[in-house]
Amino acid sequence: MAAPLLLSDLYIYPVKSLGGIRVTEAEVTARGLRHDRRWLIVDHRNQFMTQRQHADMALLQVSPAYNGFLLSHRQRPELLPLYVPFEATPERTLFVTIWDDMVFAWRGSREADEWLSAALGRECRLVYMSDMVVRPVEPELNPADAVVSFADGYPFLLAGTEALAELNSRLPEPVPMNRFRPNLVFEGGTPWEEDSWHEFRVGELAFRAVRACGRCVMTTIDQQTAQKGAEPLRTLASYRTQGGKVMFGQNVTGPGQGTLRVGDAVQVLSRK
Repeated sequence: MAAPLLLSDLYIYPVKSLGGIRVTEAEVTARGLRHDRRWLIVDHRNQFMTQRQHADMALLQVSPAYNGFLLSHRQRPELLPLYVPFEATPERTLFVTIWDDMVFAWRGSREADEWLSAALGRECRLVYMSDMVVRPVEPELNPADAVVSFADGYPFLLAGTEALAELNSRLPEPVPMNRFRPNLVFEGGTPWEEDSWHEFRVGELAFRAVRACGRCVMTTIDQQTAQKGAEPLRTLASYRTQGGKVMFGQNVTGPGQGTLRVGDAVQVLSRK
């Protein structure tokens, strides 16, 4: 008999494409977990930057701090940690591009821009998405009022520990869950059973699994060293390819408000 389903981990990623912070509870908002991917690094053209093109972003470590977080560089101790608040102020503004969207953003501090430019060796800026910004989720699969932060496309990403364990059983060297950057991690059940989920509940909150998440080269970047390899994408592609995309985890929309806690029961309400 399969073990009961439980929420085993919760992660927020304050800056898109940088490391996550594990939390024991998190507030749910319309855009996802509170403080998740509200900050974004952009280049001199105000185009979004990710590890897909800049693997060295993995070397920027994110640590919790009071009402914000600290950025530090794993290999450059001479760069003193930078404090960034969870929220910015509308003192300086600009438009930035993320994928096909152009959105209004608030600038972070000049100190943050200078620190990141030095850390990454190229001109860049740190920008924040305010609650006034409307960035819709893919409309063909979601209600018209569903919105998202600077995440790729959906408010939440769900992954199962059994799926990771099954994948690792096929790999020459196991990989940690941080290669896949989930917000919600559940344990129990069987490998890949989340593929069939449609509506499910975590604690008292209702969620909807919209579509499987197609994975990219970021999964091949060691988050400690920024070194790229072939795995786990090569092995995943051999048996988890659908419609030309390599799948791991589920893109999810949520209730818009509430609180999640590690240890909450997960209940599948309907399947696809």
